[in-house]
Amino acid sequence: MFILEYTNADLFVSCSLIYTIMRTNEILKELQRLPLQKRIYVIEKTINSIRKQEESSQMKKAAKALYSDYKNDPILTEFTNIDFEDFYETR
Repeated sequence: MFILEYTNADLFVSCSLIYTIMRTNEILKELQRLPLQKRIYVIEKTINSIRKQEESSQMKKAAKALYSDYKNDPILTEFTNIDFEDFYETR
């Protein structure tokens, strides 16, 4: 006889997964009902949203990776001393 023990976290993950799958299927069914042009519009907006999110994620990772370099290397931060000075462009 097997006695399975589940934690609340296990049940939450299982329920979340089932809910996500159901919602995904519902979304796909609704998309199929839309006219072609509206489906394309939704897909384009979704892809753009994913790209922006991924770009933001990559930028955050890069900033974290370089943080200690910029914090500790005076050559990289040499010009930050003049950041608040007025800047006048000459032509």
